[in-house]
Amino acid sequence: MQKQVIEIGGEAVGVVVPDEDRLKFVAVKYSVWDLDSQRFSSADEVRAAIRRLLNDPSAPARAMSPANIAAA
Repeated sequence: MQKQVIEIGGEAVGVVVPDEDRLKFVAVKYSVWDLDSQRFSSADEVRAAIRRLLNDPSAPARAMSPANIAAA
């Protein structure tokens, strides 16, 4: 396992880094901050978790950029 950039819609939102026998997600965008430091089995599992987070209707502010939040 090696470090890998995770992109959603062509935008880098984080990185996965090896952590023992799993991958640790390091968020670089506010919209996926809730997943920061969580461990996953694969990069595909991370992407699925990100999609679930961004599509969660109970968390609309998380899916907004910091600039949009400030303007709201």
